[in-house]
Amino acid sequence: MDTTSASDLPTEGTTAPEEQPSSRPGPWLVAAILFLVLFLVGIGYTIYTLIFQPANIALIRDVVIIFLAFESILIGLVLVLLVIQLARLTALIQDEIKPILDSTHETVSTLKGTTKFLSNNLVDPVMKASSSYAAVREALNWLRPGRRGR
Repeated sequence: MDTTSASDLPTEGTTAPEEQPSSRPGPWLVAAILFLVLFLVGIGYTIYTLIFQPANIALIRDVVIIFLAFESILIGLVLVLLVIQLARLTALIQDEIKPILDSTHETVSTLKGTTKFLSNNLVDPVMKASSSYAAVREALNWLRPGRRGR
């Protein structure tokens, strides 16, 4: 026996709970807010250290220098990877795409030759024969005794 009452069912104009959009913030928003808070705490600690503990500022300087050196090494590695990928892309273009383009160019040239051949040997004679037939038919119509004037 079903114990669901009519008041438990969603009515027209309302949506079921699983269809309602979530009001929870996304993971990128949470990460951005967390990063911003950590950044502001770092700036606050630096200002506090500058004012109340000037001897510790050398430690902060050393940590920042180490961080920047690590970041420079990381950027260098990424640039090396970028150059490698660029070299692979260049090789791909030369080895695979260029032959395809050459083959396409050859096909287009063959197609041009075929079209020119058909035009010279099939279309032109048919057009000349058709125009000659039309001229003879018109001349015969003109010579016919009961023709109408145009």
